[in-house]
Parts: sequence; C-alpha cells; structure tokens
Amino acid sequence: MPLYWGLARTGTLLDLELSKDTPEKLSEQLVAGDLDIGPITLVEYLRNADRLVAFPDLAVGCDGPVMSCVIVSQRPLEQLDGARVALGSTSRTSVRLAQLLLAERYGVEPDYYTCPPDLGVMMQEADAAVLIGDAALRASLHDAPRLGLQVHDLGLMWKEWTGLPFVFAVWAVRRDYLAREPRLTSQVHEAFLASRDLSLEEVPKVAEQAARWEAFDAELLEKYFTTLDFRFGAEQLAGVREFARRTGPTTGFPADVTVELLAP
Repeated sequence: MPLYWGLARTGTLLDLELSKDTPEKLSEQLVAGDLDIGPITLVEYLRNADRLVAFPDLAVGCDGPVMSCVIVSQRPLEQLDGARVALGSTSRTSVRLAQLLLAERYGVEPDYYTCPPDLGVMMQEADAAVLIGDAALRASLHDAPRLGLQVHDLGLMWKEWTGLPFVFAVWAVRRDYLAREPRLTSQVHEAFLASRDLSLEEVPKVAEQAARWEAFDAELLEKYFTTLDFRFGAEQLAGVREFARRTGPTTGFPADVTVELLAP
C-alpha cells in the first residue's frame, strides 16, 4: 500500500490501466506478457532476468526484521532435522529463503509440505511452519504467544547471517515493452517513486486508512510500513546477488545472474 497510496494524491497514472491481483498472479502475468510493468517476486525475477529490466530504488524488502515472513516453531530451529515443517504459502521467495536459512545456517533438512496458512491446524501436524503476509503478522502478534511458540523473523535471520538487506520483490518492465515505450516506462517509474515518498511522509494517514479494512490497528500498520524497506540501491542489490549465489543452481537461475536496472 505505501507504493500505491500516493498515486491518487499525485494524480499520476490516470491514463494507464492498473491491474490488481495477488503477488504470484502479477508475477505470472508479467512473465507471460499480460502485463507490461509490475511487481514480481525475487525468485521469479531472477528466473526471467533475460526478459525483464528492474526499476532502481523501488522494491519490497527489509534491512533487518520484516515482521511478515516468519518461521513459527515448537522447538529450536537446530532441532528440526527430519521434522515436519508446514509451508503456508507457495511464495517461492520466502519459502526458498526459509529453506536456505534452515539448511545452511542451522544445518537441518526438514520434511516440508504445503498447506493452508492456519497456524492452529499446522501445529497439530507440524513442528514448525513458514508463514507470510497477514497470516505471519497474526501468528507473530497473537497466535504464537498464546500457543507458546517461538517466532523467527526471516529478514532478521538473513541480516544477522549475511549483514545484508533482503529483497522479496522488485518492480520490472518487459524488455520488449521498454524498447517500444522507453519514455512512458520512465514516467511510470518516476510516478511510483513519488507515490512511495509521499506515502512514507504521510505514513500515519496511510496506516489509518488501511486499518479500516485490515484486521490490524493503525499503530501496528504504521510500524509495519516503516519496518519494510522500499529501496533498491547498492546494498539491496548486494543482498540479491548473495541470495542468487547461494540458491541459483537449485532454484532455476545462474548463481551469477545479471540484474539489469533501468537507465536514468
């Protein structure tokens, strides 16, 4: 929401068609050519980097805790070797990050399976669960403390392990569209940067509006929106390259995949 909220306030993009869908569907549509420009999860961007150009200084990530991507566990993470771990989403980036951290930082290989993101149900069959989004926020703030479970923030774990920020999604344009519409692509990029900056200047208003239809109060949402990192600069790019180096060969992209950024 902090990326979109300012669009109405700045009056930009009125002549363009906006699409609303889940992050995974938007990623699929961009890769398929049904969208020209859009957000895309990091893993899907890296898998399709030859067809896409990323927008600089615009992403969804964190530089420390992220709050909305967590492992909830009944036992210490180093005891999860062979244990059942429920994946409450098919979000490939968060799941791949969790698997990487458990394998390389904690030296465990759990038995993973996918199921709906209901923490109470998950904990009946699993020793731990990977949750993202609203389900992760609910689990972290309400359910895990009530059930006596440990919460491990994936963003914080990555930062402690590598010293780098983590990027969960980037904004990208299809190369064929960029070749046809370079000026319009730059205008879209600038519009989203302006929207992001305005939203972060007025983040209490953004949080108050979001709280009207979300299951969280404005105070929590303001904390969450300011915890997220919407930048995509040199440090974030270093985090992307480190993730690619560690996961590329087993995830469907080269370890040294080239990340091309839109030229100013």
